[in-house]
Amino acid sequence: MDKAVSDLFDRLDRRVTPVSVILVETFRSLNACWRTGEGRSIGCAQLLLAWFHSHFWKVEKVSYRVFSENYSPLKELAMTPRRDDITEERWMVILQNLQEEDVEWRSPWMVLDKILYRCGDYDWVPLLGIWGAVGYFYLLVLRQYISRQFIPVIQGLTQCEFSYKGDNYKKKIREMSNAWNQTRRMKRFTVGLMTTPEYYGWQSKRVNDNIPEPSEESVQSMEECLQVVSSEIEIIK
Repeated sequence: MDKAVSDLFDRLDRRVTPVSVILVETFRSLNACWRTGEGRSIGCAQLLLAWFHSHFWKVEKVSYRVFSENYSPLKELAMTPRRDDITEERWMVILQNLQEEDVEWRSPWMVLDKILYRCGDYDWVPLLGIWGAVGYFYLLVLRQYISRQFIPVIQGLTQCEFSYKGDNYKKKIREMSNAWNQTRRMKRFTVGLMTTPEYYGWQSKRVNDNIPEPSEESVQSMEECLQVVSSEIEIIK
């Protein structure tokens, strides 16, 4: 990761964060690619690398430093050696063949006890970006918080995405901003299995049809895809 990027984030006032803006533009870009079935997503490459590092590297134990108020996962990642010789084609094979056991759902530095899941009258978290807004539904990613994943109610979520143009967009911006004055959080809940029995059937119906699933003959484990890499941890070195 570029040291300049991690330094920029650390120098920002703790009360001012660009995270929500980056999330908005990333989600809107991915949604556009999903709808058209093509295109390139817009996002921060350095933060994408940080995401890969946090979710594709299984950590046996968490460093005590994550509980420090001044702990910066970006600084730690910036100091981690990484490999740059994995080609784009190789990454595509890796991602297309990912299995559930390859994913570390919770980032090792994620130590939150409560989950923000609602703002105002919205059943999700409204996020305002540079060119538009989008709704982020934390209840879709409960496993990232080591909480049991169930089938969430997502009606109306797509209507939360809009660009800053046309009629009434300023009114929508004010409504979203005001919603942040009333936030709701819930405690993490984990009992037994990490997902309800009905969740996988519901999830399979939401699979992006624009990305063909690999055939049984082409399915490979992450280790097989990375035969040149001696261990999973080296993926992000």
